[in-house]
Amino acid sequence: MIQLASPGPVDVSVIVVNYNTAHLLHEMRDALMRSARGLAIELIIIDNASRDDSAEVLRRDFADATLIFNNKNVGFGRANNQGLAHARGRHILLLNTDAFVAEDTLRKTVKYMDEHPDCGVLGVRLEGRDGVLQPCCRYFPTPWNVFLKRTGWHSIFRGTRLVDDMGWDHASIRECDWVIGCYFLIRREVVQKVGLFDDRFFLYSEEVDLCWSTKAAGWKVVFFPETTVVHLGGESAKSDAQLTAGRQISALQVESELLFFRKRFGLGGALAALFLSTIADVLDVLKSSIRRRWPRVAEARKHLGLYWTSVGQTRLGSRATR
Repeated sequence: MIQLASPGPVDVSVIVVNYNTAHLLHEMRDALMRSARGLAIELIIIDNASRDDSAEVLRRDFADATLIFNNKNVGFGRANNQGLAHARGRHILLLNTDAFVAEDTLRKTVKYMDEHPDCGVLGVRLEGRDGVLQPCCRYFPTPWNVFLKRTGWHSIFRGTRLVDDMGWDHASIRECDWVIGCYFLIRREVVQKVGLFDDRFFLYSEEVDLCWSTKAAGWKVVFFPETTVVHLGGESAKSDAQLTAGRQISALQVESELLFFRKRFGLGGALAALFLSTIADVLDVLKSSIRRRWPRVAEARKHLGLYWTSVGQTRLGSRATR
């Protein structure tokens, strides 16, 4: 029997941040409920000042959940931190509104965490509605591997691990650097030791940073492919701005990348990121101009401008702008 917000012990506190995705809330919740049979869970939903009818839907149809309504969009990481203050579970699940779990997802992942106390964070196999595999677990980004990916020079420097290296068996449990935040199961002891998200990250890179802290504290980050979550991606972000090919908002992605590189690699890392990103954009402009790919030229020039603007606004990744 599913227990929502019960006064007794809680197996999993599910924290959901909603922003303009009222059309997904019921599907997300119904899939979660089917998956949680036999577990005591609590559902905590933070609405980040949605402009659609999310508030009405939540108040009307989610009375059993703990509801938090922000009067402005405080960002993904900060909103999850708000939810954490209400969480009582021995595990914390961060779940996106556009992520729909399978019937066995919650039970299998909680069982794995319970049987492997060295696992601090766990992610699962992700697919789109079309069944196409999505990047599920990744290597940490560095200024160098991001540069190689953007320029296509990774075929020359084959010894460098790219962030989105998909050339391996996605059917086996394996340790990795970080997992995607749409289904992010974290042990309470990890949160108690390293915290949840650094609130300087408004959107993007927050789960990368948290996985870095988790591994540094001695726990493993694990990819668990024995269950699948359907993930749409970018459903909240697209309500505010045009998305990149990777379904991200460019300016936010650039800022978060700079903040991460400055935090984890210091001033030298931020300078290296600026230098290499500039080279990548200039090379892209030159190559695309020669091939008369004018939309690509405009895209590269836009990225170059965004990067230098973000460098100034964040003081080379030393502070957030939001």
